[in-house]
Amino acid sequence: MLRIGVLTGGGDVPGLNPCIKQIVYRAVDAGHEVFGIRRGWGGLLNYNPDAPEEEKLKWVIPLNKQAVRTVDRTGGTFLHTSRTNPSNVLPKQVPEFLKGMEVPTHKDKHNRDVADYTSHVLSVLEHLGIDVLIPIGGDDTLSYGERLHREGVKVVAIPKTMDNDVYGTDYCIGFSTAVTRSVEFIHNLRTSAGSHERIAVIELFGRNSGETSLIAAYLAGVDRAIISEVPFDPKRLADMIMEDKRNNPSNYAMLTVSEGARMIEGEVIQTGEADAYGHKKLGGIGAVLGSMLTEMTGENIIYQQLAYLMRSGAPDSLDLMVAANYAQMAMSLVEQGRFGRMVALQRGLYTDINIGTIMQGIKRVNVAELYDVGQYRPKIRHVFGMPMFLM
Repeated sequence: MLRIGVLTGGGDVPGLNPCIKQIVYRAVDAGHEVFGIRRGWGGLLNYNPDAPEEEKLKWVIPLNKQAVRTVDRTGGTFLHTSRTNPSNVLPKQVPEFLKGMEVPTHKDKHNRDVADYTSHVLSVLEHLGIDVLIPIGGDDTLSYGERLHREGVKVVAIPKTMDNDVYGTDYCIGFSTAVTRSVEFIHNLRTSAGSHERIAVIELFGRNSGETSLIAAYLAGVDRAIISEVPFDPKRLADMIMEDKRNNPSNYAMLTVSEGARMIEGEVIQTGEADAYGHKKLGGIGAVLGSMLTEMTGENIIYQQLAYLMRSGAPDSLDLMVAANYAQMAMSLVEQGRFGRMVALQRGLYTDINIGTIMQGIKRVNVAELYDVGQYRPKIRHVFGMPMFLM
């Protein structure tokens, strides 16, 4: 019998709950125990082995079939999530019971003093008797999973992120639903854009990869798409979008923009304090672009930041299927004793890769094959031999 720990970290996406359910059902049927670690890596950082049992349940809970029976009917993650990184903990984030503990310290990428509490995480895993850890997350969350693997923890990783930007896999849980939601909302906004004869600027999530902006624009027939990979010229874009508007019998135009996009010689718009992985909050490029378009064209703008609406609600059928299959694959790797692996989809086939692969690069849109840099729009013509998700 194995004792398996499962957690979700980073942004929530539809498909997490179905994935957890499948892990629990298969594990229980095989005679294993499953524990849910709450609030991502924060559950292990904040777990105090000497605390009362009631306090411990705030961070780690036993999971059985009854506990997860209906969770697959909803989006998000019932285990909750966080962007905690136990190897980069700010002084204000240190749990009270850990203050005074001697741990390594260093400067993070923003020159802040942070401490590495990995030794505590390892002792908690030993205290709990966790034999195998299954983290479900994006490249940030899984990067700490890779760290634990190097520390000797048996890890099998599952990729999720609506940006679909985990390096080494063509698909991450949450991407299909994010695109489905985006296409739906874009079409709904045509009602107001057309009624008022305006230009609609729709800002979508996407830090390093503009895939959601590109694919949503492609599927929804949007006039122009600004992506994270290609800096844009506002004046050129203004001229193009006005031409689109004039050529539309209903006298309106629409464009999508990735939150990580930037103007030529401009900077990505970031606000707030950097998180434990060094990222500040993105968002606002659509509002800035909308104001510039108004100034340049004299047209009224509809600005819509879809943001969390992209990843709200229940998963679509594709995310349900991939989440369930990733869970089955992860459990197969556990049963085969193959650790330090991440489940993946490559060119339409389910596979697994070394978890260290996620650290080898940043996944981005194949601009040469899929994007018209001069026209700021998708350019998808030759799909023979390409993966199902194009990326």
